[in-house]
Amino acid sequence: MKLVLNNVSKSFDDKQLFDKLNFTFETGKIYGLLGRNGAGKTTLFNCIAHNLKIDSGQISIIDQDDIEHRDYDNTEIGFVTTNTNLPDFMTGLEFVKFVMALNQERLTTKLSASENLLKYGIKISDQNILLRDYSHGMKNKVQMLVTEITNAPVYLLDEPLTSFDPVAAFEVKERIRELKTNAIVIFSTHILELAQELCDEIVLLHDKQLEVLNREKLQSADFEKDIVAILSEGE
Repeated sequence: MKLVLNNVSKSFDDKQLFDKLNFTFETGKIYGLLGRNGAGKTTLFNCIAHNLKIDSGQISIIDQDDIEHRDYDNTEIGFVTTNTNLPDFMTGLEFVKFVMALNQERLTTKLSASENLLKYGIKISDQNILLRDYSHGMKNKVQMLVTEITNAPVYLLDEPLTSFDPVAAFEVKERIRELKTNAIVIFSTHILELAQELCDEIVLLHDKQLEVLNREKLQSADFEKDIVAILSEGE
């Protein structure tokens, strides 16, 4: 499967973030989306997720062994946002049970809701606490969990590991690697070491365009210097 961005433009007032942007993401790869603050990484994610309308162009999917571009429903996008938006009136266990019941035909797990929460480090004693009383890190774990298990063909992960402790971060990185087998995975991060560790390709959002970093530079000792040099151009 491919996610295709064709001549995509987007601006807010007098600031243009994308100008006829073109790119094709493919199943089987983890893409690291890097860019300066304000470059439009989260905006691009929201456009792909149909949370924001683009000004012009097209974002479409090409299914396996097909040449036809098609529109898609936002339920086909698994979106982990930087700022969680969970129902505060539900407990962690209630919310995961609700999501699993709603997506029972698409689930990637045979574990129970409680077992899935344990897998993400949410203790039994915390599973019946209201989500409003969860720490930011715990909310991130729940958000990542419910996104992962719904078998989306495209996963957008916006700074997914920023509030995880080292053990949880290691476990989530393993799951991100597993996701790419059957899905397109795109994640944004400011942690260059993480991008170098996890990604098959680095995509730079710079000067209103997407640019792929040369594969040889991905494992280079000068990786960070190369990224900084490119993103500093035009200043």
